[in-house]
Amino acid sequence: MTQHKKVVLLVINCLQGGGGERFVLTLGQGFYELDYEVHILRFKPLVEYDLSPNLNYHVLKFKPYKLIPGSERRDKLFVKAVDRYVLNKIGQPDIILSNLYRADSILCHSKLKNIAYVIHSTLSLYHKFNKADNVDRLKLKLTNMYSNHPCICVSDGVKMDFTHHLGDITPITAIHNPIDKKGIQKLADAFVPEYQNYIIHVGSFKEAKRHDILLRAYAKTDQSMPLLLLGKGKLKNDIEQLVIELSLEDKVVFLGFQENPFPFIKHAQFKVLTSDREGFALVIAEALALDVPVISTDCQSGPKELLPAHCLMPTNDINAISEKISQAMSDSQHFYAPFDEAILPVKIAGKYAEFIDRTK
Repeated sequence: MTQHKKVVLLVINCLQGGGGERFVLTLGQGFYELDYEVHILRFKPLVEYDLSPNLNYHVLKFKPYKLIPGSERRDKLFVKAVDRYVLNKIGQPDIILSNLYRADSILCHSKLKNIAYVIHSTLSLYHKFNKADNVDRLKLKLTNMYSNHPCICVSDGVKMDFTHHLGDITPITAIHNPIDKKGIQKLADAFVPEYQNYIIHVGSFKEAKRHDILLRAYAKTDQSMPLLLLGKGKLKNDIEQLVIELSLEDKVVFLGFQENPFPFIKHAQFKVLTSDREGFALVIAEALALDVPVISTDCQSGPKELLPAHCLMPTNDINAISEKISQAMSDSQHFYAPFDEAILPVKIAGKYAEFIDRTK
């Protein structure tokens, strides 16, 4: 008698060019290598990544439900369609992983079994607890959402923040993000960039990434290496304007979103990250997979779990960041750090499977 493969379903709003989206595709590959049948369900058709033929892809559009008044009512009606779709098209999966807040806010109403949430961000920073008008109400909402299924945090820092603010509300663990080292190295050899002897920053133009601090710190160096900014986002126009204000037009290059960023990373002298917050800091681990030195702000979670202390710098400190960039420009290899083989996709998928089995 043929034994049926175990089935895993990863749910996310869309597959646009972000770290959470890349995580889903990479973890899916890890489960495929564990001999799972892998399905990915999204609520928007948007895709900005190459999709592996090893995985099965589904779209169930949320857009028609936008006409329904009341966000919670919309989500409750939509999740019934999600549950029906999954049971009819896939069957009851052995593991369902909800990724990012939009999917979490929908799947918290689901009647399907074997759901777990992947917590990608430091909740207190993502939801700005320190600026929220009614933080107790917000915490209650998050507690109600996350207490009904196990949670997997992408770093120890994210887990500590979760339990500190929401308490011991559900089975929880920390598992680092998967990094497809061989795949990244192969993609990195696709071409050689036209630029040479440069610094690279990879990240969406959004508030948390603090491109403004990066540029102000870079402006205080001797700018002996050009700074390449890879990404897109709603704050890009503001950052372009800041480049002009700081007279850095000849030094800063906007690369836009790149489906394959890895050749740009591989050939950089070093990678810099100046974020206020990160969950895991996927871009750091990817740079380490390519033996590229990294300097990063010491966010509440993420970078300190991947980098030695001398590669870290204080958040929101333009002078300290400027000094570290100058040091890296004069001796980038001082900021080299080894890649941890424990975060290869098949090993991380195995950790997910073990945790879900323990919590069933």
